[in-house]
Amino acid sequence: MDMMNSLRKYWAIFQITLINSLAYPGELIGRSVMIVPFMWIFYQLWKVTFNAAETDVINGMTLYSTMWYLMMAETIELSRPQLARTISENVKDGSIAYLLNKPYNFLLYQFSNSMGETVFRAAMNALFGGVVVWWLVGAPPALQGWTFATLALLGTWIMNFCITCLIGLSAFLVEEVSPFMWIYQKFIFILGGFLIPLDFYPNWLQTIAKSLPFAYMIYGPSKLFVDPSMELLGNVLSMQAVWIAALGAILALSYRRGVAYLTVNGG
Repeated sequence: MDMMNSLRKYWAIFQITLINSLAYPGELIGRSVMIVPFMWIFYQLWKVTFNAAETDVINGMTLYSTMWYLMMAETIELSRPQLARTISENVKDGSIAYLLNKPYNFLLYQFSNSMGETVFRAAMNALFGGVVVWWLVGAPPALQGWTFATLALLGTWIMNFCITCLIGLSAFLVEEVSPFMWIYQKFIFILGGFLIPLDFYPNWLQTIAKSLPFAYMIYGPSKLFVDPSMELLGNVLSMQAVWIAALGAILALSYRRGVAYLTVNGG
């Protein structure tokens, strides 16, 4: 019963945040429109690339699959809330001491809140990006691709939450977390397959990328979207589970130490 009440509490937080995100549709649409010029630029770049290579297929990817892959990758990246900055500000201005006294788990509250921000933003990005890519290269992948990618998205969001929350909590020890977010973003761009699908990388670099969590945050869901298979789905979900367990354990430990540090220093 206590667990059910707890779940209802965080579900309510998710719903409230989701409703609040709909209160300013103009701002939400304005942010989502950003994906339109990105997809147009990507299309021009990759069209030139395929023409220069004088082939329709590069490492198993066509212009069609590359564009829909990039649409999903952009949707994931542009939907991420600024969680690290929010937590960092809570730590630096001391408001985290007030939040810790609330009748909820701080980490679960932040997760529910961030998910409420992410879900509708992701839907809007996919809508605007999908319309543009549909116009440029043709209709979207089959329903199976949407289903498999959606299954992997939850793991992506949980992994991103763990990492960005860790970066935000590092404000207990450092003054500014922006450099850490910059580094994390570059790992996503390069090793996550955000700017270039990992299929285009040399084999040795693909091996390195796929041994790190970033590939299962961007490349995994995006590849499932354009080339769904049970084998790939099983690999992505299993690796996401491994990294979620590892990152979750590190986050829980860091959070406990951060709270202890705050208490010792009279925060």
